Amino acid sequence: MTSLPGGGTLIAADLDRTLIYSAQALALGMPDDQAPRLLCVEVHQGRPLSYLTERAASLLQELAAVTEFVPATTRTRQQYRRVHLPGTEPRFAICANGGHILVDGRTDREWHHEVRRTLASACAPLAEVLDHLARAADRDWLHTARVAEDLFAYLVVDRQRLPESWLKELVGWAGERGWTVSLQGRKVYAVPKPLTKSAALAEVVRRTGASRVLAAGDSLLDTDLLLAADKGWRPGHGELADTDWQASHITALDTVGAAAGEGILRRMAAWVEGTAL
Repeated sequence: MTSLPGGGTLIAADLDRTLIYSAQALALGMPDDQAPRLLCVEVHQGRPLSYLTERAASLLQELAAVTEFVPATTRTRQQYRRVHLPGTEPRFAICANGGHILVDGRTDREWHHEVRRTLASACAPLAEVLDHLARAADRDWLHTARVAEDLFAYLVVDRQRLPESWLKELVGWAGERGWTVSLQGRKVYAVPKPLTKSAALAEVVRRTGASRVLAAGDSLLDTDLLLAADKGWRPGHGELADTDWQASHITALDTVGAAAGEGILRRMAAWVEGTAL
């Protein structure tokens, strides 16, 4: 077991549209001369891709110095490694929606093999889901179909043309086979139900001995993460906001975009300091 700073507090936070934001998701609704200064934390193919406000960056760095900060993302390991958050690299990171735990930047093979065994016995195989998606998707609104870490699939779609009826049918079909469907921005995810951030979080908590967990997330794939926490927050945008998802220990922010990410970190800092908002 590794020692935990900050009196046993662990922070598990989703990244995209929770703490970091693409240019399209920043939602800077104020006049340009009032916009916050931004810090770029991800570059892809030579172009800046993801940001947070400078105040959020400062808060995150302060929190990481006194707690165990654990990014918990649906990103693949390769996609996660493009993100360079302020401060030192987190000791633990949860990638591929719980399919991988990184320890000091390296994949924990034993955990991954255990995940593979669970998926093999608990839900339909990925190949069956891929075959269904290939037959059911319409080229009129489908841009690309991708497989992540050989664990789950996602489609990049034209959100305006995506029929609600198609998505509803996919949710039902996938649910009968032990899979979850999540719509996040322009992406439709199909993820095995046993593949969860909360399962990986429980393993990190076991290893660190954390006595308190704070969490944040914006999508359906974050619900189990939030429910596993002692206290959590969700922004005023995303799947959970759209469906008005609530839980007694979860605070729903009214703010959206980068301001919500900063607000979440400010509230986390208040809890760590004992002056909870």
